[in-house]
Amino acid sequence: MFTTPAEAEAAFYDALARADLNTMMSVWSEEDEVVCVHPNGPRIVGLASVRELWRQIFASGARLNIRTTQAVVSETLVLVVHNVLEEVAEAGSEPGGPPIVATNIYSRGAKGWRMVMHHASPTPNLMDIQVQGTPRVVH
Repeated sequence: MFTTPAEAEAAFYDALARADLNTMMSVWSEEDEVVCVHPNGPRIVGLASVRELWRQIFASGARLNIRTTQAVVSETLVLVVHNVLEEVAEAGSEPGGPPIVATNIYSRGAKGWRMVMHHASPTPNLMDIQVQGTPRVVH
């Protein structure tokens, strides 16, 4: 049982680094309305589908080191949103590319804090954001 969202998030990134499916799934809410989106990937909805996604990722044998920075936290009594930058590298290497923007959402229930959404997106090339001093509009 995770008594804080920070504990759940630490377990999430630890499970990701160790490719530990059981620990990874202990972080996720047992409700079926969970969502996971990986960079450039489809939206995966439902606990069984999220489990299968992580199983496939971990079965590939890749091991990652992920360091999170620049956390922005929004919280209520039962819902917490963490938006972080993930610096990702293969185990034993230093991060080489731009960070990934990730939003992790945790809900508090009878079994403590659990993840209900992980959404990770690549960051754009900063040179592409401004063209002749005008910011690019996304929405």
